[in-house]
This record gives sequence, C-alpha cells and structure tokens, in this order.
Amino acid sequence: MTTTYTPQRPGRSETLPLRHLDAHVTRWGAPAPDAPPLVLVHGWMDVGASWQFVVDAFGEAFAGGRLIIAPDWRGFGLTTPPAPCDHYAFADYLGDLDALLDHYAPGAQQVDLVGHSMGGNVAMQYAGARPARIRRLVNLEGFGMPAMRPTSAPRRLAQWLDELKQLREGGIAMRPYPSLDAVAERLQKTNPRLPPEKAAWLAGQWARQDAGGQWRILGDAAHKVVNPQLFRVEEQLALYAAITAPVLAVEADGDSLSQWWKHRFTLDEYHERLKHVPDCRVAVVPDAGHMLHHDQPRAVAELIESFLA
Repeated sequence: MTTTYTPQRPGRSETLPLRHLDAHVTRWGAPAPDAPPLVLVHGWMDVGASWQFVVDAFGEAFAGGRLIIAPDWRGFGLTTPPAPCDHYAFADYLGDLDALLDHYAPGAQQVDLVGHSMGGNVAMQYAGARPARIRRLVNLEGFGMPAMRPTSAPRRLAQWLDELKQLREGGIAMRPYPSLDAVAERLQKTNPRLPPEKAAWLAGQWARQDAGGQWRILGDAAHKVVNPQLFRVEEQLALYAAITAPVLAVEADGDSLSQWWKHRFTLDEYHERLKHVPDCRVAVVPDAGHMLHHDQPRAVAELIESFLA
C-alpha cells in the first residue's frame, strides 16, 4: 500500500450558504488585521483541498499571519447544487466568488486572489469587473480560450443542444473507479509528475465512495457539457484592461497551452493578451506541467509569497 501524504498544516472544512448553494470551503490560518485574506480558487475537475501542498510550502510567518481559504466551485468537491442541473454557466463562478468575498472580506476589504487554470480565468475576469476588491492577483495557467468567430455560433449552440441530450441519455457521465488506489492511478496517469504519496492523498479529496462501493469523482458530469456561449476575445481584453491590481502570470515550462490547442492558441498569443493588463509580469516554473501547484508546490509558494509581499 502506498504511503499517503501527511499535511503539515491541515485545513479546516466549513460550509456556508452562498447564492442558494451550500458552499464548501477549506480554510487555513486565521484572520489578521494587517494582512488581507488569501483566496485560492481551483481549476476544472479539481477541488479546493488541492491547494494543500502549496499551503504546506508557505513560510511559517506567511501562512500563520493571515486567513487562507479555498472554496470548491459549484458542482465540484463538496459544493453540490440544491437540485440537479444539466449545465453550468461561467458567469456563476464570478457570482459565487463575489458572494464568498462578501462573507470572508466584508465591506471594502481587499483580498489577494490566486487562481489555477479555470480558476485563473475566473480570477482575471473578476478582477476586471471588481478591481477595487483585489489587492494582488496570481494567475497560474489561466490562459483563456482560443478566439471564436461569430459565424461559429450556430454550430456551437447545436453542439450544446446535442450534449444536453447526451447527458440526459447517459452518454456523458463520470466513470466509477473500483478503489481509491484506482483513483490515485488515474491522477498519476493525467499527471506523471505526481508522486504516489500525493496521488493517494489527493484521491481521498477528489472522490467519494458510493452506496455500491464504487468511487466517484467529486465533479458533476454536467461540467463536460460545452459552454453554449462563444469566447469573445474583445470582451476578455476589456476586462484585462480594467484590472488595477498588480498581476503575476505564472506558467509551467511544459507549455500545456500548445499541447491542448496546437496552432489554434499559442503562448505568444496569450502573452499579447497579457499586454492589455496595466501591471503584469510573467514567471515560469521549471520542471512542471499544467498542475504546477502539485508538481512544484514550493516554487509556486515562493512565487506567491514573494509577489504578495
């Protein structure tokens, strides 16, 4: 049996009502009058507890001197919708984040915001819509999407309708796993850099056993349904330009962007978009893939801690 990772700073689990949801949040540290809360938001098919390795790598004074929170986005982890749904709207993540900040940083209190992948995209859009709320922002591989042409709208909507039907008929689903070890193996298949002990620990955060003894990923299959709305680059750039917080855009040297999109969307194009952010710098994490907060948590923690200081 694989030895399981032991958290150095175990998180505390809590649930709070947000926008008709019972939102699950993992929290570390404690509120401090001289330090803004640090909000860590995860990516697609991930959970808030996934930030544990980075939190463990923070310096003692940094981690102990502020409140650190990591929510599970709606339909992921332990944040489940009050009723079944067949798709998720991206704008709802911004609404959920806004309500979350109203709870943990009421009034005009600013926060430091860190987002990975989908969470990085949410963070960038939110910082453009609510610039006064964000003191500093760290975007870990939240690249956005390739530009889409208006002429693709009919095809996109037809795809969405088709996938809604597939979901209803069971053609879109989350596969079960026979054991927690099988979940850990799946995590390592997706990310070969993930050590066995960390995969074993993450599997317990990432999945739950059902009544039949199978292990189910804590992600709603409806998340696999394509977004019916086109990605409009002009709107994204307007949001980037409205960000007033200093931004640190962090990439892994594995160039996951090119692996996903090939010639449709490149790092060079992403860097051109970042030029619209008034105050932005870029950092690269060596020997890391897209899940860089798992691959190199100490390097990521040092970048975050230094930038926020």
